[in-house]
Amino acid sequence: MSEPITYRHWALDLAPKAAPALATTTVLILGRIWNANGAEHSVGNAALMVVLAAGAATAGAFSAGNHSGGSVIAGTAFAASGGLALAGVAGYADGLSLPVLLWALATAVAYGLAARYWRTDRREEVAHEWQTDGRREVHAHVERVEALRAGAQIEVARSGAVYAEQLASALITRAGLPGFSPQALTDAGLPELPSVEGRGW
Repeated sequence: MSEPITYRHWALDLAPKAAPALATTTVLILGRIWNANGAEHSVGNAALMVVLAAGAATAGAFSAGNHSGGSVIAGTAFAASGGLALAGVAGYADGLSLPVLLWALATAVAYGLAARYWRTDRREEVAHEWQTDGRREVHAHVERVEALRAGAQIEVARSGAVYAEQLASALITRAGLPGFSPQALTDAGLPELPSVEGRGW
């Protein structure tokens, strides 16, 4: 059985790879917009971002240390903490050098963390493909064996039918020979042959 050919658009494969850079770039842009609207050298705004970033980091630490907490929750909390810190620096600093440096660092860290999950997903996908191919091969082998067995049974039945037809033809031919006497064969000690009339021939 032929499998349908599926084609994935290149944008679908590129979108997950571009997500970390898009996220950090968005945070940097929003931070600079906030800077242009009065956050530059604003102690209150900087203190707010420090408190929010510290709270997110604390939540991530508690979630990572708790056995019932999931790694997704911890990763989300730490990502939020990093994003808030980047937005705070981008909004408070008066130049672009420090925000861009932190953006590059945050992007590198985001790609480092994402690469780990991408490798895990790829390994699971490959393992799933191997299992699927193995099951498909087993099913195909079973189908081939069953097809061969059915073909053999059909051939046996066909050969039996041919033999029965040939035997019937021989009996009819023998009964039609001149001077043939079934009683003479029986008297000679041979087993009695079934009567032609009884078989409907």
